Amino acid sequence: MTTTEIVQKLWNLCNVLRDDGITYHQYVTELTYILFLKMAEETGAEDKIPEGYHWADLTAKKGIELHQFYRKLLLELGTEGKNRIQQIYVNAYTNIDYPKNLEKIVKAIDGLDWFSAKEEGLGDLYEGLLQKNADEKKSGAGQYFTPRPLINAIVQLVKPELGERCGDPACGTFGFMIAADQYLKNQTDDYFAKGITTEQQEFQRRQAFTGIELVQDAHRLALMNAMLHGIEGGIFQADALSSEGKSFRDYDVILTNPPFGTKRGGERPTRDDLTYPTSNKQLNFLQAIYRSLKTNGKARAAVVLPDNVLFADGDGQKIRADLMDKCDLHTILRLPTGIFYAQGVKTNVLFFTRGQKDKGNTKKVWVYDMRTNMPGFGKRTPLTLGHFKEFIEAYGDDPYGNAKRKDQGEKGRFRRFTREQIAKRSDSLDITWLQDHSVRRGEDLPAPADIADEILAQLSVATEEMQELARLLGETN
Repeated sequence: MTTTEIVQKLWNLCNVLRDDGITYHQYVTELTYILFLKMAEETGAEDKIPEGYHWADLTAKKGIELHQFYRKLLLELGTEGKNRIQQIYVNAYTNIDYPKNLEKIVKAIDGLDWFSAKEEGLGDLYEGLLQKNADEKKSGAGQYFTPRPLINAIVQLVKPELGERCGDPACGTFGFMIAADQYLKNQTDDYFAKGITTEQQEFQRRQAFTGIELVQDAHRLALMNAMLHGIEGGIFQADALSSEGKSFRDYDVILTNPPFGTKRGGERPTRDDLTYPTSNKQLNFLQAIYRSLKTNGKARAAVVLPDNVLFADGDGQKIRADLMDKCDLHTILRLPTGIFYAQGVKTNVLFFTRGQKDKGNTKKVWVYDMRTNMPGFGKRTPLTLGHFKEFIEAYGDDPYGNAKRKDQGEKGRFRRFTREQIAKRSDSLDITWLQDHSVRRGEDLPAPADIADEILAQLSVATEEMQELARLLGETN
């Protein structure tokens, strides 16, 4: 049985929980609690789990006794578990109300082909579940789940190196760091290539990849994901835009997709080290990111940001100017539409390198337009790594953007703009030049079926949010 088949079987178990009114996102979280115990058994890591709460203890019980034991197990591991175990289970509770449903899930997981799963990689299996959750529009996860083809393309271009500290201040399920680790493992024979010392292997496992995640459930998923990929670096539950985020600094590589939107009620970040604090979270994250890079001329970042960051005036203009002073903003990739859950969100990837000084680092910016006259991606036109082939070739082999590049002119997708030209545009980086044929032929518009799916998905998410609010209000009363 392949990993894909196992993932599908696990995903189909969600049908068992429909009677309990469990959302897709809650289902993945619930699966994480149960899968952790099974995977600990499969990987010989049960010594880290308190006695009496192993997988065999769970499968030995049935019906109401199983349901009561499971509730006790979640509480025990969340309070008495050690290190990462406690982090995964802290404040955990079950949404499964019917004992028979819990029993079905435990039995189904116990009966899976775990030999094949281990052969193909438990980490890949878990990543497959997270991808399923993002692909299912009703879950709402796709609006903040960065597509793996995009992540892999970015990592391939930034080229993290052995011994570098890599971080993500809005790490979600830890996808960027997982991909960076896998990239390096492919380059170094899983860190066992000739000449790699034990100390270097330990650094890669324990210190090379770290992150911050604000949302507790996403933090659990990130911890589980990292564990199954053999990564033990710190993943902290915190707000990177609060004072806690000030410790996120001195990185060689930062790869991230910060959350979109504004602070609630127009609040500004509580960090006191940002020169231009605003209510726009992406602009604050951008400042925090380039300030977190080492000033050795080699520290680099790739950040997914919405269009408004490119043209926002006021503090937005000042932050872009500050970025281009402190860093060499060498490349902007304008992404096609439909990549993220919300069809209307238009995004870009900013590639930059922190300079050794704080002035005049950006001399020119290369912009690659992967959006104009491109298909609208969605369920019927999935994004693949192949869609980035031309951009990867145009970018070149140098992670700092210094490879020899060809300006493709007004009819090409890759063009160079000098710092002086950008200054004349009031430092706006919202640069387009290709004629958009979709205005005449509708080629760049999402398919009608995708638009319908989007409307239904948003209604479903809104309904689930209202149900969750009603549940919380009921508990309060």
